Amino acid sequence: QVQLAESGGGLAQSGGSLRLSCAASGRTDSTYNVGWFRQAPGKEREFVATINRSGSSTYYADAVKGRFTISRDNAKNTVYLQMNSLKAEDTAVYYCAADPWSFGVRDYEYHYWGQGTQVTVSS
Repeated sequence: QVQLAESGGGLAQSGGSLRLSCAASGRTDSTYNVGWFRQAPGKEREFVATINRSGSSTYYADAVKGRFTISRDNAKNTVYLQMNSLKAEDTAVYYCAADPWSFGVRDYEYHYWGQGTQVTVSS
């Protein structure tokens, strides 16, 4: 069993930056592929970015490509999402999710989920 905890959310101005962290605890002897998803009020949860176990491969949604960067530090069991050039439409609850096998863009492909962290971008 793996527990995930997001942190780093908050309020940012349009054009500003935030860095989210996703810390894993529990059974972390095996590394996991980790994805970030977000859900805005009244909208479905959507894919943001994903990174494979070693960190050698990443993939981004078109909406964040060039602005967001996903990375990981396996020694710290933590995955990061650096968010730059934030826009009002980035406002959402951000979730990290992990899976030992899946490296996909659909939320149902991930087995473990965090509780989410709120990101609010003011225009």
